[in-house]
Amino acid sequence: MSQHLVQELGVPKTYRDEILKWNGWGYTDSFFLLKDENKDVTLTGNRYDMSGEILPLLRPWFEDNLGVDVNYKTPSQSPKEIKIPSPIDNQGFIDYLRLHNISFSNAPKYRLMRSHGHTIHDMMALRYGYIERIPDIVVWVKTEYEVQLVVEGANKFDAVIIPIGGGTSVSNALDCPKEETRSICSLDLALLNKILWIDEKNLLCRAQAGIIGQDLEQQLNAKGFTCGHEPDSVEFSTLGGWVSTRASGMKKNKYGNIEDLVVHINVITSKGRIQRNCQVPRISSGPDLHQIILGSEGTYGVVTEVTLKIFPLPECRKYGSLVFPNFHQGVEFFHEVARHRCQPASLRLVDNEQFIMGQSMKLQSNSFWKDLSTKLSKLYITKWKGFKINEMVVATCVFEGSTEEVDQQMKRLNTIAEQFGGVPAGEENGRYGYRLTFAIAYLRDLGMDYN
Repeated sequence: MSQHLVQELGVPKTYRDEILKWNGWGYTDSFFLLKDENKDVTLTGNRYDMSGEILPLLRPWFEDNLGVDVNYKTPSQSPKEIKIPSPIDNQGFIDYLRLHNISFSNAPKYRLMRSHGHTIHDMMALRYGYIERIPDIVVWVKTEYEVQLVVEGANKFDAVIIPIGGGTSVSNALDCPKEETRSICSLDLALLNKILWIDEKNLLCRAQAGIIGQDLEQQLNAKGFTCGHEPDSVEFSTLGGWVSTRASGMKKNKYGNIEDLVVHINVITSKGRIQRNCQVPRISSGPDLHQIILGSEGTYGVVTEVTLKIFPLPECRKYGSLVFPNFHQGVEFFHEVARHRCQPASLRLVDNEQFIMGQSMKLQSNSFWKDLSTKLSKLYITKWKGFKINEMVVATCVFEGSTEEVDQQMKRLNTIAEQFGGVPAGEENGRYGYRLTFAIAYLRDLGMDYN
C-alpha cells in the first residue's frame, strides 16, 4: 500500500472492517478450502448448514465443469502488495469534519474496503490488478443530522459523496470515475443501524438506512413480526441499499419487492432533506418522489431512514420441492402457477446445471435421492418416470401462512405439477435448495483461487 499522511478522527469498529473479506464474498472465516491430504472440499467456519463438513462430490464437479487443476493455486495479491493511489485530500473538508466531530479516515485499508462492490471485475482488480481510483476519505455518520452536515460540507468545500451500505452492489454504483479530480468521500452508513420504532397497530416499522437485513429481520422476529424482504444478500446488504437498488427478495410473491414495502423515505440531498410528515401509506396528489429515489443508486441523495410495512410472523412455514423431467416442463409449470395466481412465498426453478452443482455440494450421505420418500427413489424417478439425470430440473418452494393455508398451497401446487410431469421431491430438498443460496456465493472465490 502507498504511504501518505494518514488523518483520522474517532474511527469506529464496524462489521465491514472486522469480519468481512477485503477481496471476496462474505465472512473472513467462511471459505471453501481444499484439504491437502485428499483434496476434498470443506466450507470453513460455522455459519452455514454445511460449514465444517466434508463435501466429497464438490471437487470432481469443480474440475469437470470449470476445467481447473487443483494442484495449481493462482497467486493473489495481499493487501500490502496492492498499489493504492494516494488520496486527494481536501483539507478544508477534513478540517470541517474535525470541527463537527464527525468520524473519518483517509487510511488506505478503510478506503480500499469501500472502493468496490461485488462484480467479477471488482474481485479481479483486487486480486490481480491495479486499483486506479478509489475514495479519498471514509466518513462514518452516527445520526441523520451528521449526514446533513457532511453533505453541507461537501457542498461548501467542493467534495463529492458516494454513499455505501453493505457493499454488495453488482451495478458498479461504488465505482469512482477515473477522471474525477475532486476529493471523493465514501459515506459509510454502518452506524445508522437501529430500528427507531415499531407501530404494531398499523404494522409499520421505522428504521435507519444502515441496518443490515438479517439484523432487521431478527429484531422484528423477536417482536413477532417480519418484513418479508429477503434478497440473496440479506446477510450483508442494508435497508438503504435495498431502497437505492430497488431490490427484489426471494419471498416477493407473498410480501412484494422493496417498492411494495416502502411507505416513507428520508433522503438528504445537496439541496436539503426530503421527508414526508404525513404518516399515511398513500397520497393521491402529485408525483411520488419515492419512485425517483427507489433504484437511484445514491445519485440523488443519501437515504437515511425508511418506514416499511411489516407483517405478523406466519403461523406455519414449510419447504417443498418438485422435480420435472426437463427445463421446458418446469417453465410451463411456472406459467400455469402464475396464471392461477397461486404462487407460494417463494418459488424458484433451477436448471439442470445448477441442480447438478447443488448436488455436488451435499454430503454423500445426504443426497437428493436419500431425501425422497421410499416410493420416490432414484429407481422410480429415472426408470419408471423416465427422467434423465442430465435433463431433470428442480423447483424449490417456501410456503408461509396459517397451517390450513400452507396445506392448501402445497396440495394445489402438487396438483398443477402433475400436469407437467412434476413429482414432489420432499421438504428437505426444498429446505436445502433455499438455504444453499447463502453458501453458494462463496464458490466464486474458490474458482478464482484456481484460475
